[in-house]
Amino acid sequence: MSKVNIAEKFSKITEYWKPYIGAELNGQCVKFDKLKGEFVFHHHDHEDEMFLVVKGRFCMEFRDRHEWIEEGEFIVVPRGVEHCPVAEEECWILLFEPATTLNTGNVENELTLHELNRV
Repeated sequence: MSKVNIAEKFSKITEYWKPYIGAELNGQCVKFDKLKGEFVFHHHDHEDEMFLVVKGRFCMEFRDRHEWIEEGEFIVVPRGVEHCPVAEEECWILLFEPATTLNTGNVENELTLHELNRV
């Protein structure tokens, strides 16, 4: 058990759309990720996801609407809901989700990460 310095962890991340595990608890992971640009529309059949903005802002696109998530805000995307994060500028987020959650959900492409590194 030791404290985690969020800014220090983010300083070690140099790639976008590549989440890193920062901690695990009760079968959940706290993941650090930097966003910039557009991801891919996807959904998760079995997992809800929570996106907490630490720095910057991003837009969560849904098929029928969009929602801007600002610094200090979070959004929970329920399982089964198709979504696509988009960040005009660099955005730092913490993800809270089950350890089994695949970053691209039901989509398999060049952004899919089957194993995550720790930061």
